Amino acid sequence: MEQENIAVGLDIGTTKIVAMIGRKNEYGKVEILGIGKARSLGVHRGVVNNITQTIQSIQQAIRDAEANAGLKVEQVTVGIAGQHIRSLQHSDYITRANYEDVIEEKDIEELCGQVHKLVMLPGEEIIHVLPQEYKVDGQGEITQPIGMHGARLEANFHVVVGQISSIRNIVRCVKNSGLELGGVNLEPLASANAVLSQEEKEAGVALIDIGGGTTDLAIFKDGIIRHTAVIPFGGNVITEDIKDGCSIIEKQAELLKVKFGSAWPGENKENEIVSIPGLRGREPKEISLKNLSKIIHYRAVEIIEQVFQEIKNYGHEEQRKKLIAGIVITGGGAQLKHLKQLVEYITGMDTRIGLPNEHLAGDTEKDTASPIFATAVGLVMKSIHEQEHRLKQQKEEDPTEKELEETQPAENTVEEENQQIDDFPEEGATDQHQKHDRATGPRRNIFEKFFDGLKDFLDKAD
Repeated sequence: MEQENIAVGLDIGTTKIVAMIGRKNEYGKVEILGIGKARSLGVHRGVVNNITQTIQSIQQAIRDAEANAGLKVEQVTVGIAGQHIRSLQHSDYITRANYEDVIEEKDIEELCGQVHKLVMLPGEEIIHVLPQEYKVDGQGEITQPIGMHGARLEANFHVVVGQISSIRNIVRCVKNSGLELGGVNLEPLASANAVLSQEEKEAGVALIDIGGGTTDLAIFKDGIIRHTAVIPFGGNVITEDIKDGCSIIEKQAELLKVKFGSAWPGENKENEIVSIPGLRGREPKEISLKNLSKIIHYRAVEIIEQVFQEIKNYGHEEQRKKLIAGIVITGGGAQLKHLKQLVEYITGMDTRIGLPNEHLAGDTEKDTASPIFATAVGLVMKSIHEQEHRLKQQKEEDPTEKELEETQPAENTVEEENQQIDDFPEEGATDQHQKHDRATGPRRNIFEKFFDGLKDFLDKAD
């Protein structure tokens, strides 16, 4: 097994830390090689508040994943979330000096780089700059301006911002755990890649990722991210309500929620009772399942209404912003019984549970294709994508390989060449694009440039 083909996603959540090791198989699907899970003790609502405990949890999750896969993990792609994340819309433009030439990748990079220079609030840093529609010399609704003529290139951007101190704490935890940081990705975007289809993103869909400490929202329309938000409530708040309302300890409250909890009180009868073992020397406590469901229901309604308010802020009632594909809920909180029905009742929108099984290999265990692992699967997919991009760049930059390709005699017969194209359709299909890329020189995407800058900043800060 080749170590360089291995991708690792690290989901640092409020209740759990998941390390997932995977690779792409011959069918283009993600094959999960190992999973490690540890209780998250140093994270509150997606933000690290205890470095030492977080490092210990990360190391435990990594050890379990390594033992599971029989591999040594060196580099990870980490998800960023938390209540410090916010997003904004921004429009910007550049005036091209060489307007007689067609628009190239470097022009888009220049425009995105200009957005990265925006002045944020003190202590904030731009995490993602996501282009939406472009305009070329006033002509709007352009999704891909490369190859067009024009002097003024303009675009609308969705900008994701976070607190630099929170990002630095996550980076420090990863580095002090003996790992190399391969990349960072906003967790709602990772979850979206794992559970949403391209058709849903085109039609318009709202992804609700209900985690332990936060609930993340990502809205897509016409295949483009349109709105993101983080609600500072998650499954932990429901557990706290059960603990206080039933006067039991947190461990018992979590078990009650998972095994007997329901977001719809009408499903339980008055005489349905569950007995909880008492504390040392005390009598067992009897709890009504109807009362339990009422406690869960009130808090679930509050969370869903806040998310629905964000969907309204996006403007989903406008015809051109209508979310035809409705809502997809994922994350650990999506496993709560009857939550789907409650979301449909409050929002009036079609709803389904998001499982990350579409991109996973067919022999993946059922437990792995669970909403609870959606973010981890998305981070593995992101890591695989970045590796493929870097590998392509290395091939373009390798002069020896170029010379070999240019001097390689055409010895194959027509039949052999046709067979090679049949065996490797992707290489055959992209050969002309690779030659064009080699002619125009190596390219780097915006995210890589930002990430390199972020790493330099953090290294200096250390």
